[in-house]
Amino acid sequence: MGIHLPAIVHARHGLQRTPSGRKSSSQSPSTPRGHFAIYVGEEQKRFVVPISYLKHPLFQDLLDRAEEEFGLDQPEGGLRLPCSEHTFLYVVSQMGDSPSRLSC
Repeated sequence: MGIHLPAIVHARHGLQRTPSGRKSSSQSPSTPRGHFAIYVGEEQKRFVVPISYLKHPLFQDLLDRAEEEFGLDQPEGGLRLPCSEHTFLYVVSQMGDSPSRLSC
């Protein structure tokens, strides 16, 4: 269950929304150590999430859906999730994190 992302190894702090820079790498200066970039919704809004999310069953479900829809090879520099921004924020709240911690 879930996707193994060997390049992602540390972390566990808040969720941040960053400007939508679709071409930037998931390990760019705007991605803190222990975090990774994901892109959500039709507009591909970029969020930086802690690696600890990879262990949560709700997030793993989103990863499974991403694998089914997009495959494992996503060279754009971040992981695309096949859900709306609203759904993603709902999942984050159900995981016990606060979507209000997002910064614009």
